[in-house]
Amino acid sequence: MGGVAGDGSSRSRVVVVGGGVAGAFLAKPLQFVADVVVIDSKEYFEMPWTELRSMVEPSFSGRTLIKHTDYLSNARIITSSAVGITEDQVLTADGDSITFDYLVIATGHAYSTPRSRDRRLEQFEQGLVMDTDGINYLALLIGTYDSQKIKASQSILIVGGGPTGVELAGEIAVDYPEKKVTIVHKGSRLLEFLGPKASKKAMHWLTSKKVDVLLGQSVDLNSISEADGAYMTSAGEKIAADCHFVCIGKPLGSSWLQNSVLKDCLNEKGRLVVDECFRVRGRSNIFAIGDITDVPEIKEGYIAQKHSAVVSKNLQLLMKGGKESKLVKYKAASATTIVSLGRKEGVGQFPFGTVIGCLPGRIKSKDLFVEKTRKNLGLDS
Repeated sequence: MGGVAGDGSSRSRVVVVGGGVAGAFLAKPLQFVADVVVIDSKEYFEMPWTELRSMVEPSFSGRTLIKHTDYLSNARIITSSAVGITEDQVLTADGDSITFDYLVIATGHAYSTPRSRDRRLEQFEQGLVMDTDGINYLALLIGTYDSQKIKASQSILIVGGGPTGVELAGEIAVDYPEKKVTIVHKGSRLLEFLGPKASKKAMHWLTSKKVDVLLGQSVDLNSISEADGAYMTSAGEKIAADCHFVCIGKPLGSSWLQNSVLKDCLNEKGRLVVDECFRVRGRSNIFAIGDITDVPEIKEGYIAQKHSAVVSKNLQLLMKGGKESKLVKYKAASATTIVSLGRKEGVGQFPFGTVIGCLPGRIKSKDLFVEKTRKNLGLDS
């Protein structure tokens, strides 16, 4: 297995595995105070919460896909997948061994996206999101993100009433009000990760847009076929639809750790167990941030950025020889989030209450925090 030599720098080497929200926002501030190496399977950062908008409006993706080199001028980018970890090295799929002084794991959820930004843009422009092997991209376990298919269909079935399913239904209902949209959700209410008030408000908004919502039912994923345009729910209800999307969640990006030195640090759900400073259990120089952690809170992009800020401070303290007693401790965020409902509205759960309409819509739905995210990465607004 090939080794990767250091550059002779006396600075500590920080290896960041994962170039999503958590990894990107950690690497940026550390690149000038440490020897930073980012390992990511793709050459770009993608704002994951914008994918549904890009699917319906392909031109939107142009500002949501950012090459790592555009915001990291003083870090090394290794475009490969991490496949293992030893006591002091990260092993990549290309056979490299990357030595680290400090390691931060930020692999979030598992996605199968193209290596190059240009290819990803092409997918949106062509109206089809596919993986690098040409197989339908399973971003949400099953289903094809196909803007052309949406345009051509008069009726659309969405399986899953979590945030992705609700936001997709909202985008379609607003952009194509003439189309029939049906959501089938096995839970007793939509958006179960939020409070009942948010669920009720989202349900009312969707039904006002003539979206049918069937709760307490499921669809057999193994029998799904668009050939005959008919789908059967677990309650025996028949649904006619020209196409379907399955929005039932994404697997965690932790399978590569199951045979590593951190295998005993994964909980039963596959998340890394961390302390209040984001150090992986039993490790003083290995941290984890973002969705892959077991921190009991909603997994959101802005929260991942808070994780990055805490670990950035802690790593800088440790690299300067500071005392561990001075490490910054993180307090889990409250259940605050916004689910977009089309272009101008949304439902938001805040500490002061639950709000639906233009207020949360102005906060998120208009541009989905794209310009704010670009600005925070030091890019043009």
